[in-house]
Amino acid sequence: QVQLVESGGGLVQAGGSLRLSCTVSGTFFSINDMGWYRQAPGNQRELVASITNDGRTNYVDSVKGRFTISRDNAKTAIYLQMNSLKAEDTAVYYCNARIRTPPIIRDYWGQGTQVTVSS
Repeated sequence: QVQLVESGGGLVQAGGSLRLSCTVSGTFFSINDMGWYRQAPGNQRELVASITNDGRTNYVDSVKGRFTISRDNAKTAIYLQMNSLKAEDTAVYYCNARIRTPPIIRDYWGQGTQVTVSS
């Protein structure tokens, strides 16, 4: 059973910083891309940042220059460093991992962590 466990959300003032963590556990063959998504009330879930197995990153325009996604050496954990936070960053943040357990490749999701930025 594969599990993604997130941590690091909370309440912060505008301009502040938070660091989210996501760790994958369980039995699997390999992890491909990983990423962070967010969903604000009334909005669709959107991709915030993603990272490939070889370290290539991608960001939504609204967070470029403020957020940084990284991955640990074992490639079973990712992090999202969020700086210069804005009220519009308020959302539930979800970790995603595309995991291969032959012959299946599927997406797994964490439970979500709330990030609230007060203006």
